[in-house]
Amino acid sequence: MSERTSSEEKRQLILDAAVRVFARKGYHECRVGDIAEEAGVAYGLLYHYFSSKEEVLETIFRDTWTMMLGAVSGIEGSGEPAPEQLRKVAAVVLRSWKRTPDLIGVLVREITRSPHLQDETKEIGEAFAALERIVSRGQEVGTFRADLEPRLCSIIFYGALEELLTGWVLGQLPDEDEDVERAIRTVATVVCGGLMVADAGRDGDGVPGKAEKEGFEPSKEVVTPLTP
Repeated sequence: MSERTSSEEKRQLILDAAVRVFARKGYHECRVGDIAEEAGVAYGLLYHYFSSKEEVLETIFRDTWTMMLGAVSGIEGSGEPAPEQLRKVAAVVLRSWKRTPDLIGVLVREITRSPHLQDETKEIGEAFAALERIVSRGQEVGTFRADLEPRLCSIIFYGALEELLTGWVLGQLPDEDEDVERAIRTVATVVCGGLMVADAGRDGDGVPGKAEKEGFEPSKEVVTPLTP
C-alpha cells in the first residue's frame, strides 16, 4: 500500500466517522474529539486532514455532490430517451436513502442550516446544468414540450426528489423498499407526463408515439399515493 493510498483511506475513515457522529449527535452538538474517537484515530491526526469541524462538513457535502454529478453525467451520456434518463436520475437520488441513510440525514438536516455551502459548491450548478440539457434534448427531438423552460423544469424535478428525501429523513413518509420504488415511479410519471407532448407516448389509436419509437415506454402501472 502506497503512502498516498494510506493517506486517502485515513481521510475517508475520518469522513465516514463524521457522518455517523453528525447523524447520531447532530453537527452542532458534536466535537472534533467525537469524530476522532469514532474513527479510532488520534485527535491531532484529524487536524492533519481538516482544519476544522466545518471543513469536515463542507468536504462531506462537496464529495457527495461530486459523486452525484458523476452519476448524472453518466446517465446523460447514455444516449437513452430523455424520459428514461430522468427516471434513472430519480432512481439514483432516491435509492441513496436506503444505501446511505446517515449521509442523507446529515445532508438534509445540517446542510439546510448552512446555505452558503450550496452557493459555494460548483458541482451543484453542474448537476443542474446536466438536468437542463436532458430536458433540452428531449425538446429538440420532439419528446418534451418546447414551451417549457428547461431550467425551471430541472429545478422542479430535483425539488420533488429533495422533498421526498426530507420526508423520509423526518419520518413523515413510509420508506420501505417498495415505497422508495413507488416514489421513483411517481416522480417519473408526474414530471415526464407533464413534459411530454401529446403524442410522445402511445397515440390514442395504439400507434407508437415519439418516445416509444426512441425506446421509452411510459409505465402502465397504476401509481398509488405516497401516504403513511
